[in-house]
This record gives sequence, structure tokens and C-alpha cells, in this order.
Amino acid sequence: MTTSSEIYVRSEEELFSREELALITIVPEHIAIIMDGNRRWARQQGLPPIMGHWEGAETLTDVVRAAGQLGVKTLTVYSFSTENWSRPTDEIEQLMNIFELYLHRKREVMVREGIRLDAIGDLTALPERVQAAFEMTKKATEHCNKVNLVLAMNYGGRDEIRRAVAKILEMHGNEPVHVTEELISSQLDTFRFGDPELLIRTSGELRVSNFLLWQISYAEIYTTEVLWPDFSPKNLFEAVLAFQTRERRKGGGVC
Repeated sequence: MTTSSEIYVRSEEELFSREELALITIVPEHIAIIMDGNRRWARQQGLPPIMGHWEGAETLTDVVRAAGQLGVKTLTVYSFSTENWSRPTDEIEQLMNIFELYLHRKREVMVREGIRLDAIGDLTALPERVQAAFEMTKKATEHCNKVNLVLAMNYGGRDEIRRAVAKILEMHGNEPVHVTEELISSQLDTFRFGDPELLIRTSGELRVSNFLLWQISYAEIYTTEVLWPDFSPKNLFEAVLAFQTRERRKGGGVC
């Protein structure tokens, strides 16, 4: 975690005042977000579901910029789960179009804002055009160091653990291996980013939905009724304010 004295950096568009930043004394270095409510938002607006996803993509740009200005080092967002493949084929195709266009159109913004792109999940199942767009943007932003934007794409917590165990077995073959938490963690997709300290879920739902099951064991959980397309830098600010009031400790079950 970082302190408020380390985080104030001038940029072209300041989202928070010095007075607001002075209220932030503890910043979670890694925040994970379940971006829920896109389709519900679209229905409320009388729009087709895909428009909610488009609006949600625009929201993400603002939230990542806000995270960087608050001093957050890594933002991991649930973009497309392994379960999302069960959605209608036309919706999946539209989502893939959004991913591809987002990665192309936001590339310059990411570079300008110091946003380094990465991903977790099994990207090999995504269309080649989406994989290509991701690799191009990842390459273009690899020198950025203000904030990591990690897209969880074709990601599921159980699948990640399964893949981690499979890698351990492949590494050791028929040889006996002493399996520790550290060994499993070292093979998870998120190893280089560390575990999130704060998990945010929008739209009022209270499920973790197979997201970062291993990593959120000791994360603080913050839920809000706000639908993802309406989630703003102010809402992120409020989540971080709430985080710093929590008494963080490991373990449980004993009073």
C-alpha cells in the first residue's frame, strides 16, 4: 500500500483535487473489479444490451485513469468469464467486436496516461483478431509504469487453479513434489501482480462469480448498487475511502 504523500502527480485532466487526495491516507496497490450491470443499465435506458457493454467500455477508461491518479498500481477487471461462452452467439460476437475496437481505439490514451496493458485467463480461445489487437496494445504500452490494467479474459477462478495444478504436474512429471501455497501461487496468472487488497462489485450483487478465488482470500470486499456504466471516478474514490477504514487482518472464525 502507498501513502497519500506519494500519489499526487499532475496530468492533463485532474480527476481529484488536492483536498480530496489529502483524505486518502492508505491506497490499495491492487484493486479487482467485477464490472456488473451493463445489460441491466441498457434495459433501463431502453437500449439493446450491447449498448450497455459499449458504455461499460467507456467507463473502464475513466476508472483506470482515476485509479492511476489515486496511486493504485494494478487494476484487474473481469472482462469475459469462462461462463460467458454460454451467452447467445450474436452477443458473444458483439462483445468480441467491442474488445477488438477498445484495444485499438484506446491504445494512444493508454500510452499517454501511462497505462500498461496485461491480461489473465486463457486467451488462446479468443478470436485471433482479438488476440492480435491485445498483443499490439500490450506491446505499445509495455514501457508504461503508472498503472497496470489487467483484463481477465476467458477467465475463471477454478480454471486458473486447474491450469496452475496442471503446470506443476507437468514441471515435476512423475517425481514427488511438496505442494505449498507458495508453489501454487507462483503458477497463477496473477503471480507478477500480487493479490488484490480490495475487490469491488457493482450493481448490488453479492457474489464473487468465480473471480480470483485464490487471490481474494483476504481482500476487503466493497459492493455498490451503482451499475457499471454509471460507475465513476467518484465511486472509485468512495470505495478507497471505505477501504482505509477497514481493520485488515488474516484469519477468521475465532472471536
